[in-house]
Formats: sequence, structure tokens, C-alpha cells
Amino acid sequence: MRVLKYLTGDILSHTLAVSMVLFLVVFSGRFIKYLAEAAVGDLPSEVLLPVMLYKLPSFFELILPLGLFVGLLLSLGRLYADSEMVVLKACGLSSERLVGYVMLPALVITVLVASLSLLLAPAGSARAQTLLDNPRTAEGLQQLAEGRFKKQQDGNFVSYAERIDDAGVMHNVFVVQRKPGSPAAPASVTFAKEGQFVYDDVVDRRYLELRDGTRYRGVPGHADYEAVSFERYGELIPEVEGSLRASVKVDAIPSLTLWQTDAPAARAALIWRLSLPILVPVIAIIAVALSRTDARRGRYARLGPALLVFLMYFLALTQSRASIEAGSSVWLIVAVHLGFTALAIALLKWESLRMRFRGLQRG
Repeated sequence: MRVLKYLTGDILSHTLAVSMVLFLVVFSGRFIKYLAEAAVGDLPSEVLLPVMLYKLPSFFELILPLGLFVGLLLSLGRLYADSEMVVLKACGLSSERLVGYVMLPALVITVLVASLSLLLAPAGSARAQTLLDNPRTAEGLQQLAEGRFKKQQDGNFVSYAERIDDAGVMHNVFVVQRKPGSPAAPASVTFAKEGQFVYDDVVDRRYLELRDGTRYRGVPGHADYEAVSFERYGELIPEVEGSLRASVKVDAIPSLTLWQTDAPAARAALIWRLSLPILVPVIAIIAVALSRTDARRGRYARLGPALLVFLMYFLALTQSRASIEAGSSVWLIVAVHLGFTALAIALLKWESLRMRFRGLQRG
């Protein structure tokens, strides 16, 4: 019992320390990226911090498994490097029993990751989606772009609003849109006296609603063009690929709703949420197997190869999710879990298997 308490405390303390470092790295990187979006007007600055706070569960559902994996490598590596593991094994601590001890902190992390991926992360993403879908905080020509030309899609979507009042209504709006990569393709130029952002719940997209204006369409440099006057016209607002707004929509769907949906994207999102807690005990066994070292090699000797195995596991899961979204069977991601579970058991039994093989050779 003392060994179990000692190992659990040491592993959890290492996991907490590593997870906090990873969190600071990930959070600061994401915050800088989305702050750049806010600086150019792609994202309203007043909702940036609340949305990032709502996204914290989504960060930790990925950070905690890696934090446990590195924490196990550091904790057990220290025991091997300081010869404490030699003493424990001399007292009868086998590899199987060590795995049993490690499974207690791994179970704690598994429950936390399951709660985050299945409940807290979707709820936080839904709140973030509500903020981002609010027309008053919509991406576009509002406070950050008043009196400025704003370019999107590599300059293929240009917009301008001379003035924006307190109600969010834009006055003297100018919008130019052309097909990317085709300079000779027809372009559309729209002038309107007023404009305002609206959100369409049916198609789940945002529009710039223009009122009392004219839309011109034709090839630049040619006299052949058409002009259409309108009282009300909706211009679709393009989503920036990889932006914060585009990344939360699928994540905001509750897990129960995903369970009741047969769409490939929904099925892939649900199986991904279930895969994250399954990942934890498997990587715990891999960490136990790859943490073996000695005082001469040091506690960090196996850190690089172990992280490579973790990266392969994670990339296999992400590629399986993409394949499921494209229509593949969910058994693909099950096969990935079974394959790495078999690898974990093989790595754990590697020493005994190698000694048995040498005995057979000598015999």
C-alpha cells in the first residue's frame, strides 16, 4: 500500500507539472493566433478571452493524456535512474504489478478526460459558438473595420463601411467579390446605403444584409456588365479556414445528439470523443514499458522514442477520424486502438520474451 501511495503521488505530481507547462504553451500559441485575427478584424476583440475560456476543456482533453504519458516517463525513469526500481523489483514488484499500480492514476486521468471530451468540452464549445454566432459580435465590418478597407480570401473579398452607428448598422457599404485564382472571371461590386449582419439558423451561416443599393457584375476592363438595383440583398460572409469561428461548430454538438445522428461527420466526432479516454490506459502501459532505463543512461534516455510512439498513435487516430468523416467504417479507429494495445503488451513483455528466446537459442 505504501508503494502504491508513493507511486500514485509521484506520477500525479509529474503529470500535473507537465500538463501545466503544455497548457501554457498551447494556450499562448492559440491566443496569439486568434489575437492576430482580432487585430485585422476577423474576430471581435471583446469576445476573444471569453471564447478562449470556454475552450479550456477542449484544450485539457488533449493535454492530460500527453501530460500523463510524459509524467509516467519522468516519474518511472527517475525510479530506474536512482536504482529505486531495482529495490522494488528485489522486493517482488513485477511488471504486471507495476502496471496495476500505474492504472490507479491512469484511471483518474481517464475519468477526467472522459468528462471533458463527452460533457464539458461540447458544453464550452456551444457557449463559444453562441458568442461567435451573435450578429452583434460577428466577424466582419464592425468596430475594428469602420472607415477601413478589409480584405479576406487573399484579397478576393474586399469590404468597406464608411460609418457604423451604435445599433451596429453600417452606412455607405462597399463590397467587391471575385473568384479566387481567375483574374479574367466576372467580379461583383456592390454599393448599399445600409448594411447589417444577420445569422441564418437554417443554413448555419452568417450574411451581410445590404439594403437600398446596386450590384454590378462583369469582367474588369470590359464595358459589358450588368447592374441590378435592390431593396435588400444578402452577401454570404466567407469563413476563414482554420479560424476560431470555423473550428467550434462540430465540437459544439452535444454527445447525445451525435449518438442519435447517422451523418459521417457526427459519427466521427463521437468516436473521437470516446477514443480520448480509451487512449489513456493504453499509453500508460506503453509508458511503463518504455520507461526502463538505468543510472548510466539517465531518466531521459527513452523520452524521445516514447514520444514518437505517442505521436504515431495520435496521428493514427486523427487519420482514422478523417477517414470516418469521408465514409469509412468506425471499425477503422477500433483497429487502431487494438493495434496499439497489442504493441503496448508486446513492449511490456519484451524483456521476458527476449530472455526466453535466448534460452531457446542456448538450448
